[in-house]
Amino acid sequence: MGLRRVGLLLIAVAWALLGPPAERAVHGQAPHAGHGQPAGDAAKPQTPAETPQPRKLTMEELHRAGGVPRGWRFMLPSGDATKGKQVFADLECYKCHTVKGEGFPAASGEAGKVGPELTGMGGHHPAEYLAEAILAPNHVIVLGPGYTGPDGLSIMPSFADSLSVTQWLDLVAYLKSLTGGGEDTHGADVVRERVVGDYRIRLIYSTGHGQHGAAHGGAHAHAGQGHLMAFITDREVEEPVPYLPVAAIVAAAGQPLQRVRLAPMVNDRGFHYGADIVLPEQMQRITLSIGTANLLTGGSVKNRFRKPVSAVFDWGAADH
Repeated sequence: MGLRRVGLLLIAVAWALLGPPAERAVHGQAPHAGHGQPAGDAAKPQTPAETPQPRKLTMEELHRAGGVPRGWRFMLPSGDATKGKQVFADLECYKCHTVKGEGFPAASGEAGKVGPELTGMGGHHPAEYLAEAILAPNHVIVLGPGYTGPDGLSIMPSFADSLSVTQWLDLVAYLKSLTGGGEDTHGADVVRERVVGDYRIRLIYSTGHGQHGAAHGGAHAHAGQGHLMAFITDREVEEPVPYLPVAAIVAAAGQPLQRVRLAPMVNDRGFHYGADIVLPEQMQRITLSIGTANLLTGGSVKNRFRKPVSAVFDWGAADH
């Protein structure tokens, strides 16, 4: 990577951590960039799930926590999805990746070099994962045809020397915007996110192999059965919150409401509240009910997680 691109990348990282100079002067803290705000345009409304809460702490607290806030993770500045689609076209990414409903020509790469379909990709990965895959595809290698070559490395080339920082951010924003259309290529997952009360909630219904049956160690789930998972984290630091009473109320057209208790469990995706369940046809919504946490809290989190909350996730028959 040339010195100019290295310099631009360092500026982008500083921008992500500290925010624009004007914001630093006004707020005296690091604002968190959300996804989906076009760079250079006026700020656009974002969904609650995409808007991290500001963090305030002293330098002493920062050093005491090991140099970064508790639960900290790097977040990219926002890009422009519309401009990112043009970057995708200019790089001819469609020759290796199919994206249904976007008007690109059919993938025509060489046999063995055609990558995975990207339809719906944005709903399955955080922006930072997509950003890393563009610049350093061998940091995470997915095994299997369409992902790895005979040498065991990713068939995806690095674009570290081909993109400016702005183009990189715009391309990531475009990939994150791909949340629907076509067949699901990731195990038939349906994913919804909300922020409510003290919690950030990621609700996933999976009928993919190896994702359901977690209540029984991942084995012998009934045919057609799925697994409903609620990943509930502290909205400020995104760490899992244990000891919560959690229930889901399933609403489907023409059927009585179904109440399901979600139990704490761990599977390949990590700690969550879940249950093996077959969602009915004509699904309309799932209402997640979270009661008062049965744990002691102290310090900066004292008296948190005490207020019962509920979150409504629109589903729709087309998602099932």
